[in-house]
Amino acid sequence: KRRRAQSLSSRVQLKPRATMPKGQRASADLVTRDYTINLHKRLHGITFKRKAPRAIREIKKFAEAHMKTSDVRIDAKLNKYVWSKGVRNVPYRVRVRLSRKRNEDEEASEKLYTLVQVVEVASVKGLQTEVVTDV
Repeated sequence: KRRRAQSLSSRVQLKPRATMPKGQRASADLVTRDYTINLHKRLHGITFKRKAPRAIREIKKFAEAHMKTSDVRIDAKLNKYVWSKGVRNVPYRVRVRLSRKRNEDEEASEKLYTLVQVVEVASVKGLQTEVVTDV
């Protein structure tokens, strides 16, 4: 007779999860992180005259995915940086600071929003994602 292989979950003791529901666990706290976004790979094959507007949309999409808020606000300096070389020559990479903040507007549908700001660095090479403690 053949023995059936035990599933991994039956052999490993898992710790109990936090008491907070799954949807709230990730976005419950206010946090600020620095990321490097590779715009070059996200804009490959995009028509020249649509590159800068698409770059802004891709930054918003990135922030939405990483901070888990549907309300994403782009800082004016970041917009200037993306457009600095014109509509078609968007910078290859951009270092951004994503800050999850509490919405002051009482009638807003979302309790939290994400503010995306540009971080000025000499070179983006070798930089990792960092949690920012003092803002």
